[in-house]
Amino acid sequence: MIKKAFSVKFLPFFMLVISLNACAIVQPWERGDLAKPHMALDPYPLQSAFQAHNYGSREAGSSSSAAQGGGCGCY
Repeated sequence: MIKKAFSVKFLPFFMLVISLNACAIVQPWERGDLAKPHMALDPYPLQSAFQAHNYGSREAGSSSSAAQGGGCGCY
């Protein structure tokens, strides 16, 4: 019973220590590799914004933006 209480008590601390192990310091000469376009979460942000605007204009009820218009494409 004591071993179980001990392990449950230190489980969050153990998980924190393991998750901090994945953090790494990026050196200045390595930042250029991480800044390449194919490393971005959204490689085409302007195209994605344009598509979201078009979709929001057509489907006014399901748009995730604040500006919602009718089916005609107007606000």
